[in-house]
Amino acid sequence: MAVELKVPPLGESITEAVVGKWNKKAGDAVAADEPLVVLETDKVTIDVPAPAAGSLASVAFKEGDKVRVGDVLGLIEAGAGAPAAKPAAAAPAPAPAAPVAAAAEASGGSDARITPTARKMAEENKLDVSQLKGSGTAGRITKEDVLGQLNRPAAPSQPAAPAAPTGPRPNAAREERVRMTPLRKRVAERLVQAQSTAALLTTFNEVDMGEVMALRKKYNDKFLAKHGVKLGFMSFFVRASIEALKAFPQVNGEIDGEDVIFKHYYDIGVAVSGSRGLVVPVLRNADKMSLAELEKGVADLGTRARNDKLTLAELQGGTFTITNGGIFGSMLSTPIINPPQTGILGMHNIVERPVVRDGQIVIRPIMYVALTYDHRLIDGREAVQFLVRVKECIEDPERLLLDV
Repeated sequence: MAVELKVPPLGESITEAVVGKWNKKAGDAVAADEPLVVLETDKVTIDVPAPAAGSLASVAFKEGDKVRVGDVLGLIEAGAGAPAAKPAAAAPAPAPAAPVAAAAEASGGSDARITPTARKMAEENKLDVSQLKGSGTAGRITKEDVLGQLNRPAAPSQPAAPAAPTGPRPNAAREERVRMTPLRKRVAERLVQAQSTAALLTTFNEVDMGEVMALRKKYNDKFLAKHGVKLGFMSFFVRASIEALKAFPQVNGEIDGEDVIFKHYYDIGVAVSGSRGLVVPVLRNADKMSLAELEKGVADLGTRARNDKLTLAELQGGTFTITNGGIFGSMLSTPIINPPQTGILGMHNIVERPVVRDGQIVIRPIMYVALTYDHRLIDGREAVQFLVRVKECIEDPERLLLDV
């Protein structure tokens, strides 16, 4: 008996994916719940397990093909081949969680075709709603669709310049063309969106890491023995950032049309490199977590990002992001915010530098830190003071323990 291997539900508003990799080929024996094929979306990567034990009779789509929810990927001839195996720890189907702003829009209004916020923005900018194409659930028009229309370049009054000549590339024999993955395309879109819809500015400071490094060296072995995870720097920066966010709530805020949303919770995104690109999983309620819980959370998210085990819900809803280019050797950078967030903290490598302390030149381990922020909501004064607060907490880590 043939059993169909179908594309599972991919999450709210996600209807298609790309076949990333087949783990088996036609004719191979498979075990029940064995991951057979990897599907890539613009949010996450999903393993599709075998619904029954047997052999893979046929494959309907090759790697790189686009598929939609419900499509039959292949057929499994049940009853033959490998016996059923203990279910693998496959990633759960993405939870149908929506971004904060979209969830807020969907909760009100009776017009099923357009959200209240989107309608208000369209009316204020004299846009014809009937000409807008919706990207939300069931084709509903969201504020992002209205923003996209407003940011679309106007038609040129003069004839456009002739397109670049088409034809074979002169060095094609020495080049390799690879299709961009859905995740990489989505990252590119988000980066362009951030720079075209926000007034981005970056401020910098330097942090003396000596006290934290001494504390880490003194207690790392005991910390590892008790909690099963090493004491790193990220937990200190998460705690320091939360203290700064409490002091300067604009950095934890969001612009929604003509309103500002101040968030009295701290879901911190941590940028990590997954197997197919940069992803930003979120530590929920990070302000309620201990240093050990933060370290375990960061380690777990990083491991599952590299193994494509993150769910859609874990990549949505962050209020502030931290990225650490220092692990790759970066000395200084200007990170880009993750919309609709208004701030992102960039960490960098630690270098011994000559500095002046009490009138003497000494060598200290220094890290440059950067805060990129949306100047529409955050003034330079608040941005600078935010980084100063982070600096104070890291250079005097007892403040984090005493909450002063």
